[in-house]
Amino acid sequence: MLTTFDLDDYVYAALRAGASGFLLKDATAAELVHAVRVVAAGEALLAPSVTRRLIADFARQPRSAPPFPRAPGALTQRETEVLRLVARGLSNAEISQTLFIAEQTTKTHIGRILAKLDLRDRAQAVVLAYETGLVTPGDPVG
Repeated sequence: MLTTFDLDDYVYAALRAGASGFLLKDATAAELVHAVRVVAAGEALLAPSVTRRLIADFARQPRSAPPFPRAPGALTQRETEVLRLVARGLSNAEISQTLFIAEQTTKTHIGRILAKLDLRDRAQAVVLAYETGLVTPGDPVG
């Protein structure tokens, strides 16, 4: 795309529409020829001023949590509930009371969670739950 508009809205719209290149009309003939070759080779090219702004805009955005692991053998809905409660600091007895299940069932769920997520202990489970956004500080316990 070749344009006189050096506005982020135009850049984002062009990229969403599938543009692989974005140059401003003040680009030299050599820059234009180079851009055509780059895009024809399957690569992408943006005007340097646009690239700087996109990088700055990206850096300002809040870091999103990595998705909760969904590997083969992902957690069941109940195991996910148990992990949330473990991360909130509940004991096995408290988890059992909250979910109306036997304490041995809670222990079984925790064992499966640790195995499925390849975790060593409850502490690692808590860290994973927070790092992946499964729970966040201030979430209600229930």
